[in-house]
Amino acid sequence: MNAKMKTPFGVLGIAVTDGFLKRIEFLPGAEPLLLPSDPFTEKVCREIEAYLSDPDFRFGIPLMPEGTLFQKRVWNEIAKIPRGKTLEYGQIAKTLSSSPRAVGQACGSNPIPIVIPCHRVVSRSGPGGFMHRHEGNPLLIKKWLLSHESD
Repeated sequence: MNAKMKTPFGVLGIAVTDGFLKRIEFLPGAEPLLLPSDPFTEKVCREIEAYLSDPDFRFGIPLMPEGTLFQKRVWNEIAKIPRGKTLEYGQIAKTLSSSPRAVGQACGSNPIPIVIPCHRVVSRSGPGGFMHRHEGNPLLIKKWLLSHESD
């Protein structure tokens, strides 16, 4: 990790490589904080803080998510969902000629949550999952993010 920053829902671990954001991890709230290790990581943290203050903030940092071709196609569709809106897994699946379950798996594998807003993808009958979970703290984080964006 290149930084660990406090948020309203816990600690975010930030991993960067060669001027690209590679990963954001949700860590327990008791996780020790870590100041940014370089100017780019500091910029990433500032952009996340800006989003947490203003849900209309638009991220401008370069991304390098690692995943399969299909996962990247799903993440590209997710990135198009505007703030305050949601899409169902099935809607994205239809766009990609896939299945809702495959879209859900790709969402859960998103290495750069918040910036690639997988929290904006929901099930037909409710919030769906988050980080491959359907209960507990991950779902509370998803609900916090959606609430933050609906203000």
